[in-house]
Amino acid sequence: MLRKIIQSLETLASNTEEKTLNQLIPDFLSYAKYDLELSDETIQKYRHSLRVFILTIGDFPLKKLTQDHFISLKERLRRRGVGNSYVAGIIYAIKSFLKYCGEVKKLKCPNPAEIRIPKRKRRDVIFLTKKEIEKFISVIDTGNKEGLRFRTIVEVLLGTGARISEALAIDRSNIDFDKKEVKIIGKGNKERTLFFSERSLFWIKKYLECRKDKQEPLFITLHTPNKPRRLKRDDMWRYFKHHRILSGINKKITPHILRHTMATTLLFNGCPISHIKELLGHDRLDTTCRYYLGVDKEQAKKAHEKYLNFDCG
Repeated sequence: MLRKIIQSLETLASNTEEKTLNQLIPDFLSYAKYDLELSDETIQKYRHSLRVFILTIGDFPLKKLTQDHFISLKERLRRRGVGNSYVAGIIYAIKSFLKYCGEVKKLKCPNPAEIRIPKRKRRDVIFLTKKEIEKFISVIDTGNKEGLRFRTIVEVLLGTGARISEALAIDRSNIDFDKKEVKIIGKGNKERTLFFSERSLFWIKKYLECRKDKQEPLFITLHTPNKPRRLKRDDMWRYFKHHRILSGINKKITPHILRHTMATTLLFNGCPISHIKELLGHDRLDTTCRYYLGVDKEQAKKAHEKYLNFDCG
């Protein structure tokens, strides 16, 4: 009896090892969602990245995967003109997949620690000046529900520094208007608190006064009044593009740039970087520093001229 059980386990292990990458991915995505409790957005990115990997390299049993495949992946993607950030995202997903295969499924596969992620070039942080903020919001027509909703979203992003997914996850019953805060589930399925500015709360109240429904999500669709749903991040891009064109601002404007705008405004007004870290929901201080220290080259130059002095006399 024991021998049969051992043989069955050996057969199962052998069959698992013969599974192709594509056959193993569904189990990995389920593990990432239900065991690691990663967000739906992260799961979607993993699914896309792993699909690109297979389309580029091919689908074959895991045990045949080697380091050469990753070199080939980078080479082929770069020939297509793909940037390092995109390649890095794909490699990161593969490393997570291999870690699952090795540590959870106990399968033979390349050591993910030995797979090098391409360095991402540091880019200048794009943010809006006070004049650009006023110029942008001045073209939003708040005389209709759609415009009022968009203005409120913009004010919430500027007033809280939330990621767009976090802002759209807000339920109105969770907003504490007295404490000017709301608890949300942020990146990595972690609970965190957003703090509202007086201005953002003003627009939330004004927007809610026009709402006749009893839907919980703060931001809902308007074109299907009988079946409204929570707004999704993909619903937002056309609004930002349309109003950027209307404003005449020759600068990229996205929800994340409004997050940068909140952070840089705090920084320029003297807010300690450690406080900005907490407000943005960063896990590590070096993440905040990497983005925002030295963000304004002109101000850095003036500080250099003013404070750097080695003279002893």
